[in-house]
Amino acid sequence: MIQTLQWTDQGVRFIDQTKLPLDESYVLATSYEQVADVIVTMVVRGAPAIGVSAAYGIALGAQQTKAASAADYAPEFERMCAHLAGTRPTAVNLFWAIDRMKKLFAAELAAGTSLERIKERILAEAHAMYEEDIAACKAMGDFGGALLPDEGGVLTHCNAGALATCGYGTALGVIRSAVAMGKNIHVYADETRPFLQGARLTAWELMADGIATTVICDNMAASLMRAGKIRAVVVGADRIAANGDFANKIGTYNVAILAKEHGIPFYCAAPWSTIDMETATGDAIPIEERNAKEVTHHGGKQLTPNGVGICNPAFDVTPAKYTTAIITERGVLRAPFAESLRDGTGGKLNQR
Repeated sequence: MIQTLQWTDQGVRFIDQTKLPLDESYVLATSYEQVADVIVTMVVRGAPAIGVSAAYGIALGAQQTKAASAADYAPEFERMCAHLAGTRPTAVNLFWAIDRMKKLFAAELAAGTSLERIKERILAEAHAMYEEDIAACKAMGDFGGALLPDEGGVLTHCNAGALATCGYGTALGVIRSAVAMGKNIHVYADETRPFLQGARLTAWELMADGIATTVICDNMAASLMRAGKIRAVVVGADRIAANGDFANKIGTYNVAILAKEHGIPFYCAAPWSTIDMETATGDAIPIEERNAKEVTHHGGKQLTPNGVGICNPAFDVTPAKYTTAIITERGVLRAPFAESLRDGTGGKLNQR
């Protein structure tokens, strides 16, 4: 299994996703500030992985505090949480993980727990999130793999694999499970401009697993759909609103519209921690605007004229009406998503 991130005695070890696919190297973050920097610079990326990374960042900061008591540590804890929360705005898993840590700390503080014991509890909670993420991805894989065709092409956009999670993956987890079920799947991976997560990361992962993969430019999907080469689409998500609208890597909305036009099922796979019931619709999801240089340059070479205007939103929002089903570890959700999401939150989900 790919070690996207790993807790060690020295700090949190990350595979450097900015160097893949040609250089498999690692970065060791030895402070919570360095974990935050790893998230900002996209050494680690993908909503589930970002959430668990933040949890480990908080655990790392807790281990290193010089506070004498839990009460003395409280202001420092809040500063750490705020610093990590400021890294990337769209992926709700980041805020879910930080909020989970805040609730744990508040409960232990109120109970009069010693600071040393709180440090142990914080690290244990981060470890639990790590294990829960892997289990959730495998459950999603089982549910989603059954939905994919027995054979044919499956299109995915960006990277929602082991590299975007603690292991196995969401959308790629669905594909991995389908292949394990004996299905003859050929993956078409959108290159995913401008950061090329599909060309660099998805292709690298799937080739390592021996899954047939073809990289296509983002503007080729419609042509392949018309030619009958795409039988299903499965993508991940960084935030799912209460009505089923969801944010994912820029270009996902385009693919959803094309799939609808060609009568191709379009699936979103994401853990329950990606669902934000406090956000009513996709219109309220904050969209991160990234550095213009991601568009103007590639491989250190400038591609655009000096002074030209650049728009570089990292995500777009796909309206719920384009989604055939949302695949979660709790089961498969179908329209009307406002109802199925509410039922899932209440533990009343029809899992098929």
